[in-house]
Amino acid sequence: MAANQGERARRRLSTAERREQLLSVGARLFSDSPYDEVWIEQVAEIAGVSRGLLYHYFPTKRDFFAAVVERESERMLRMTAAVPGVPVREQLTAGLDAYLEYVHAHAHGYRAFHRADAAGDQAVRRVYRRALAAQERQILTALAADPEFGPLLGERADVRLAVRGWLAFITAVCLEWLRGTDAALSREQVRELCARALLGVVSPAG
Repeated sequence: MAANQGERARRRLSTAERREQLLSVGARLFSDSPYDEVWIEQVAEIAGVSRGLLYHYFPTKRDFFAAVVERESERMLRMTAAVPGVPVREQLTAGLDAYLEYVHAHAHGYRAFHRADAAGDQAVRRVYRRALAAQERQILTALAADPEFGPLLGERADVRLAVRGWLAFITAVCLEWLRGTDAALSREQVRELCARALLGVVSPAG
């Protein structure tokens, strides 16, 4: 009887809901353990599904981890999308607030996303690097459309590299913030630190 009830409960999830459930479990496991130490069997057991059903959604562990990384990348890009016509300086605080809210609310996913670069699987690492490149393009596009910073993109060859370095900087800061290793830093202080860092590297030399 209990088994039949369990079967009915599982059938109530739509395809999209089941996929989201599996990705959430994966984000938690990949957040806490290196890629090679996460087993598909663990995911299936925690989600309460058969391995066969999991493989129906994701044929290999590589496909599964890549989907976790892509899901987190899409979330970050949506939450930090630029608003056309609004100066970068005005958007930066709101954008970082949204980013830090994402980091806090989806800590497992954020950690899992940034574990991808250390994964031994080159296909997974390519997915991660494409995701970072999308973040970089999003920032550069906003800068290019801004009256203050737009001209710099044509005058300074180092802006792209500066933005890439800033992304690495905020990743390191946010991962430390999540670890709670520096309790003195509030979310607002982290936001201001990251904002000053970006403006410092892309502003015209005085």
